[in-house]
Amino acid sequence: MKIVVIGCTHAGTAAIVNAAKLYPEAEITVYERNDNISFLSCGIALYVGGIVKDPKGLFYSSPEALAAIGVKTKMSHDVLEADLSQKKLKVRNLDTQEEFEEIFDKLIVTVGSWPIVPKIEGIDLDNILLAKNFYHSNTIIEKAKEAKDIVIVGAGYIGTELVEAFERNGKNVTLIDSMDRILSKYLDKEFTDPAEKAFSNHAVTLALGETVTRFEGQKGKVSAVTTTAGSYKADLVILCIGFKPNTRLFEGQLDMLDNGAIVVDENMRTSAEDVYAAGDCCAVRYNPTGQYTYIPLATNAVRMGTLVARNLVKPTVKYMGTQGTSGIKIYEHNIAATGLTEEGAKEAGIEIGTVTVTDADRPEFMPTYNTVTLKVVYEKKSRIILGAQIMSNADLTQSVNTMSVCIQNKMTIEELAFVDFFFQPHFNKPWNLLNLAGLSAEE
Repeated sequence: MKIVVIGCTHAGTAAIVNAAKLYPEAEITVYERNDNISFLSCGIALYVGGIVKDPKGLFYSSPEALAAIGVKTKMSHDVLEADLSQKKLKVRNLDTQEEFEEIFDKLIVTVGSWPIVPKIEGIDLDNILLAKNFYHSNTIIEKAKEAKDIVIVGAGYIGTELVEAFERNGKNVTLIDSMDRILSKYLDKEFTDPAEKAFSNHAVTLALGETVTRFEGQKGKVSAVTTTAGSYKADLVILCIGFKPNTRLFEGQLDMLDNGAIVVDENMRTSAEDVYAAGDCCAVRYNPTGQYTYIPLATNAVRMGTLVARNLVKPTVKYMGTQGTSGIKIYEHNIAATGLTEEGAKEAGIEIGTVTVTDADRPEFMPTYNTVTLKVVYEKKSRIILGAQIMSNADLTQSVNTMSVCIQNKMTIEELAFVDFFFQPHFNKPWNLLNLAGLSAEE
């Protein structure tokens, strides 16, 4: 069996390593256009901010490691064309410019995503950068050394994390987003308000509800960013607007969502025979709604890549879908979320109920304790839990992983009230915070 893999970041690495273990007689070849693999892009802000000193720790595999398990690692190779019906690829060696044909028995598509780059006047000026891979990280670090005024465009996870990283390094930072709140896709207002206040307390300029209209420059370099509401000095701009699937190679050959995300079934099979896909190039089944949607997360990618390997010869393990569970730390705030927010549920046309509880994380008779806020969103008629968000100065984010399991298993808010959780004064209260949410909703 000849297995060919296109792309080798989270999903690709997981698929390759597991396929090599499961099918030791198979011939596995991976084509990657970069000269490195498996970079943890979620660590970009930590690297840029200087918290991670050695970037080697952000790589969890290498071409050498894959070669050691018998995989042919073809780095700096770009797949130019794909004829899926004939099981043929056209590949270019980017070092020699040589082009050749490759055939496969099984194809694994893990081509990932690429940052959205809007067509805005001045977008081609120097010092307007992307934040996706290892090369981007190094360029950002190098350019930031001389920068004083840094503008981040996009208040998602990467954007907000970079804001804090730059502010802690003494930069003047402006965060621009067309939405009127940061992290609006992931959190409701009662959770973003404290985070925004933390940014304001650290002299970060928040330009929310504003859309960039042009980039202004001097001597070929960016000098200011103009929005629908004002202008902001900038000698470095980082675009963090979002990502799109990198799937142009397969247009017209695979079923996709409107944005190009490849649709796969519960065994990671695409609409083409013997072609599998995983990771940021794919749509995922979003359990709170039951719909296929685009949620590019490293956790999804690793799971899907592992499932590709297990289902490559025959259907073995089904994909359980995702809740889009995620977390972030903004200064003293530890925040995590899973499933639908209240705002997201209303946009989806779902009639919901919500419950928010604020309590101490452990008994008040203890020498120290922290305040924690938990919000749970549930469908009003069925009472099935659809989402949850948590925030505290203490790290209680793992509670959201528990809520993710609740959503995946379609538990009701009443059932949450009586789930068996341990009690120990060092850690929590007799009624766990999750129980308390269920009890409060029942009342």
